[in-house]
Amino acid sequence: MKSDSILKHKPLLIAGPCSAETEEQVINTAQQLKESGIQLFRAGIWKPRTRPNNFEGIGEIGLKWLQQVKRETGLKVTTEVANKQHVEAALKHDIDVLWIGARTTVNPFSVQEIADALKGIDIPVMVKNPINPDLNLWTGAVERIQKAGIREIGLIHRGFASYGESFYRNKPQWNIPIQIKSTFPDMPMICDVSHICGRRDILQDVAQKAMNLDYDGLMTEVHERPDEAWSDAAQQITPFTYRRMIQEIEWYQNPDEMLTQEGLSDIRSKIDRLDDQLLKALEKRMKLVDEIGHFKKANHIPILQSARWNEIMERSLEKAKKNGLASTFVTKFLEIIHEESIDRQQRILRGENEE
Repeated sequence: MKSDSILKHKPLLIAGPCSAETEEQVINTAQQLKESGIQLFRAGIWKPRTRPNNFEGIGEIGLKWLQQVKRETGLKVTTEVANKQHVEAALKHDIDVLWIGARTTVNPFSVQEIADALKGIDIPVMVKNPINPDLNLWTGAVERIQKAGIREIGLIHRGFASYGESFYRNKPQWNIPIQIKSTFPDMPMICDVSHICGRRDILQDVAQKAMNLDYDGLMTEVHERPDEAWSDAAQQITPFTYRRMIQEIEWYQNPDEMLTQEGLSDIRSKIDRLDDQLLKALEKRMKLVDEIGHFKKANHIPILQSARWNEIMERSLEKAKKNGLASTFVTKFLEIIHEESIDRQQRILRGENEE
């Protein structure tokens, strides 16, 4: 089986219903989406559900409907696989792209089973982040697929589950996909806006945020009659609403091409110089921390001085407010510095050599 470079298309637009329900629903939705300029039509055939007695997918017959989508619209198609049997069935029905879902990514045994089934096959595979915010699990899943010989791999960010109520269905935690992108810089990053949002009213905002962060594409759940959907009705939109959303998103040029525009290169050089200054300032600060550590050791003073820490935090937050810096950012920044300071002083008290 020969794959093309579909995952290299930017922006890569993937859309279709959460679940394939009926032949009519699949074909009608695909025909309407074709006019929106999507590259991949998605539909869930097997649906891993959190609890039993919910709709768990139409099964293999849905793959025949995806074949029909290919014949009638010319669109390429993709679906989720969770085990060896799913892979074999999808390949038999000429599915163009496979994706591994969040509930599968979290289980290395399942990912390895899929990887083994893919050995010797040339087909693009996309890997969603695991349901929990574990960067190593996501990275490990990608590495298993790489070792199977798959050359075209994409990353899908669908947010992370959290306990209790949340503004999002799955919190984006944008820092995690940014980190894995630095590990796999050549792999496209797709934002699954539907699973992050869990509702229609914020899809546009999250999609735009992803584009602002230079994501390579979007995966969106689109249904011809969303309110009647058999699964995840609240987060699906009509083909008309999807087309309008895509038209209203601000798409960006290639960042490499923009470097010569509007002095961006010069601004980045200034940022680089400031970063160097910040690192030098941190180095000087930690040397002073070490001096304090030796003083505390010599005078039998405990490391943590809560009053001093509270004073630093209060003063810094007041300055941050005056200078237009977000209090959450400043708090996190100072907490990281404080944690490192305590670690260094603990090493001194234990008599360990400082690095």
